[in-house]
Amino acid sequence: MKKALVILAVLLMAVSAVFAGGSKEKAAAADGTYPDGTMLIWMTGQPQYRQMYYDGFMERSKDVAPGVKLQVETISTMADGQQKIGMYKMAGDDESLPDVIFLDAVGIIELADAGFLLDQTDYWTPQADDYVEGAANDATVDGKVYGLPDAVRPQLLFYNAEIFEKYDVDPAMMSTFDGYLEAGRLLKERSNGEVYLSWIDTTNYTWRYWLRRGLMPQANARIWDDEGNVVIGSDEGAKLALKYLDQLNSEGLLYKTPMMQQPLYEATDSGKIATFYIGAFWDEFLRKNLTATAGDWRVMNAPVFEEVGTGGAPVSTYFCLVDKGKNVYEGLIRDLWYDFQNNTEAINAWVTEMEAIKGAYSNPLSLEVLADPFWQEPSDFYGGQSFRKAESDGLANPSKNLTVTPQDAEADIIISAEIEKYVAGEQTMDQAIANMDKELKLKIGQADV
Repeated sequence: MKKALVILAVLLMAVSAVFAGGSKEKAAAADGTYPDGTMLIWMTGQPQYRQMYYDGFMERSKDVAPGVKLQVETISTMADGQQKIGMYKMAGDDESLPDVIFLDAVGIIELADAGFLLDQTDYWTPQADDYVEGAANDATVDGKVYGLPDAVRPQLLFYNAEIFEKYDVDPAMMSTFDGYLEAGRLLKERSNGEVYLSWIDTTNYTWRYWLRRGLMPQANARIWDDEGNVVIGSDEGAKLALKYLDQLNSEGLLYKTPMMQQPLYEATDSGKIATFYIGAFWDEFLRKNLTATAGDWRVMNAPVFEEVGTGGAPVSTYFCLVDKGKNVYEGLIRDLWYDFQNNTEAINAWVTEMEAIKGAYSNPLSLEVLADPFWQEPSDFYGGQSFRKAESDGLANPSKNLTVTPQDAEADIIISAEIEKYVAGEQTMDQAIANMDKELKLKIGQADV
């Protein structure tokens, strides 16, 4: 996708040179209000929950935006949103572009390189110290910040404390991956094979959640070296991560079931699955889908590989302003982002509502907001433990995420296909590693790092 976007960007720059005398309109109207119209935001997932907060912001902003409406639309994937932006740009249809698109690091690299995102460096830099450390790291391309941080969520370990108590297994042993493996063995033995340590899936979720976001960064693994050469087949960190998953699976410690579907929740509620090593976002799915085991769950920091020593790698999403030529709402959009991160009273009220309706939310990134007692409050679902505090604690001692290149979207498809065949029993992990290495070299060659 990157090559197509870069070519498109060059063409657009050539066309725009004809109109070089024009200027971007960014300010509010002469009377201090923004012109009537609609601000459009593209998000994946369940944007209806975010819309509830944003509607409150717009109501509080009637004095400066009395005729402005805000519309939040769902895009199926971030990559789909990126493609649509490229298509609208090629057609010269700025009116159909979103004002904001939520992106991860891969998307930011592609759209920033194509010149389709507004540079937020001057806005972000003066306030960077007010937020959790490294919040904008994955939005920084060649020293410039192209996305305002929306969420930085750690890798965590969710576990059913009732199961561990029943079979006399100490959860504290799971602070390391060796201990995590041993806990799985004990649970299997003492439950006569009825309890599995965790899950595994034959779809791309295994690569996405177990490996790309979990074991690979924690093992200090690499897909590419510093020159962009494919090294996943020989890299010691990659072998550590992939073969650790293989050990869990080959010892029968992982329950095979589709991710994010009802059979998974039924197996979990019936006591078959004891833990989830996964991102903090999983809280929403537990709260929404489990009833029989509500109150039994606890959270701890991700286990560590003792030979590496770093904890879970955070997963970040970013609030990216799209260059529409005339960004009349740029100031209002920045105010919207700032309010969502810093308005303690409004954030706390919205989160309380989200918990009541089992909606999606994440910790804010403002250090001042996180210091509010609300963010240490206990949760009934977690047996009196504060999940919000556990999420903040999970950001300590983080592993670095995998190096992101413009080729990673294609690489993920190639690697995941080999992992899926492994989980289905069609090949060994050694064969999967060899095949992904071979296919990456054949289809991508060298990545642009």
